[in-house]
Order: sequence, then C-alpha cells, then structure tokens
Amino acid sequence: MENLIQDVSTKMEKSLTALKSAFNKIRTGRANPSLLDNVTIDYYGNQTPLNQTSNISVEEGRSLVISPWDKTIIPEIEKAILSSDLGLNPSTSSDLIRVTMPALTEETRQDYIKQARSEAENSRISIRNIRRDANQMAKEKQQLSEISEDELRGIGDLIQKETDKFISLVDSELKSKESDLLEI
Repeated sequence: MENLIQDVSTKMEKSLTALKSAFNKIRTGRANPSLLDNVTIDYYGNQTPLNQTSNISVEEGRSLVISPWDKTIIPEIEKAILSSDLGLNPSTSSDLIRVTMPALTEETRQDYIKQARSEAENSRISIRNIRRDANQMAKEKQQLSEISEDELRGIGDLIQKETDKFISLVDSELKSKESDLLEI
C-alpha cells in the first residue's frame, strides 16, 4: 500500500504542476517569458513552440524581447503573437521583437482573478478525484481480503492527509497569484 500512497502523491503533484503552469499563462503586469509558452509558429512546415526557435528575455520588467535564431521567421513570430489570445502587440526593430505588457485595468485584474480561482478550483477537484480513486482502490483490496479493515482506515487517513496537504498548497498558490494580480 506504500505504492498507493506514493502514486497518490505523484498524481497530486502533477495537478499542482498543471495549476502552476495555468497560473503562468494568466498575465500580471510584469513580463514573464512563460506567457509565450503556448505560442507556436510555422517553422519549415512544422508547428514549433516559439521558445524553441528564439531566445526570450525580460527587459525592464514590463517587456519581453524575442531574439529569433533565424531572422527570416520574424514575420511568422509577429503573426503568431498577434493571433494568440494573449492580447499582446509585438513591435519589430531590426532583428529583435519587443512585446510590451499593457498595464492592467481594474476590470481585467478582476477577470484574471476569476480565471485564477477557476483554475484553482479545477485543481482542487482533480486532487479530490485522485483521493476518491485511491480510496476506491483501497476498498477493493480490502474486499479481496488483501488488507484488513484497520489497514483500510489507516490508508484512508494517509490519503486524506496527502489530500489536505495538496489542497493547502493550491490555496497558497492561489493567494500568491491573487496578490500578484492586485499589485499595481
């Protein structure tokens, strides 16, 4: 049953990692290269992630500088950024592309907070589903007489402790993201 607890912990860790990835896509007033993680460009006939064709760095905290390794793909990069749903406007100067982060209005901040809360709730639901599946697996083992009722209760307690730990981590991630969004 050690394997079951380890499996639960691994799956819950993946849920938390997915939440952090989703939070990185929610824009704050600061520039972050991970905002462009989902932007892909047509690179020699293949859809390629932008970060695999260019160097992306932060300049002065509020803008991203994209330096493509192949300068001929600059128009493709601009098109990809404009067509993404990020609401960003790239500007090109010689062989660099600059993307300035627009200031957040109060309304967009509130929308992003709602989005962050929704992502956190989805993560909590995922963690609870993992708990439910693990408890079900433990009950099946008990019904097959592989473990006793006392062991079943002990396993249930361990699974619940893992669940509580990861839900509190989700809550702290959400609180951190909300404070980031509320900073001016």
